[in-house]
Amino acid sequence: MAYSQNLVDAFAFAHDLHRAQMRKGGRAPYITHLMAVAALVGEHGGAEPQVIAALLHDAGEDQGGQATIATIRHRFGAEVADYVTACSDTLESPKPEWRQRKKRFLASLAGASPGVKLIVAADKLHNARSLASELRHQGNALWNRFNGGREGSLWVLAESMRALAQDWSHPILHDLAEAVDRVHRLSAEFSE
Repeated sequence: MAYSQNLVDAFAFAHDLHRAQMRKGGRAPYITHLMAVAALVGEHGGAEPQVIAALLHDAGEDQGGQATIATIRHRFGAEVADYVTACSDTLESPKPEWRQRKKRFLASLAGASPGVKLIVAADKLHNARSLASELRHQGNALWNRFNGGREGSLWVLAESMRALAQDWSHPILHDLAEAVDRVHRLSAEFSE
């Protein structure tokens, strides 16, 4: 199946929205994360609206809240906008306190649709793989870049896996479990 022009337009839109953003630590442009998540969704059987939503999954949360969601709805349709909304831990500005917002998102994730869970699982998988790579280079100093620090970040990964596995089974969960386990093992090694 070939993708439509909508995917190309979504990539350009994501690039424009996140142009000035870098991954935590400034090592790579943020768009690389969005491309990786979209690729994982496509490789794991996601339909085009899910792949587009994967490219845009942080757009509302990081780049304009409800106004950005309205633009996504207008340009890419209600299905994509609904996926992006469901993948966002908040659309509020300023953002609520970190742990409160994560708990609320995790509670909603447990009952999310399989389409949403695939996008979130791909996001968490890419994040975990990136964390493992960075841990090998920086050790636990890496955690200083994250609002939740080491404990909060590890907690979010573990709780995300639990929420995703609730009433959903998909091969990506195996990959995610392996990646999260690698992050935990590396973090423990550097703590000794």
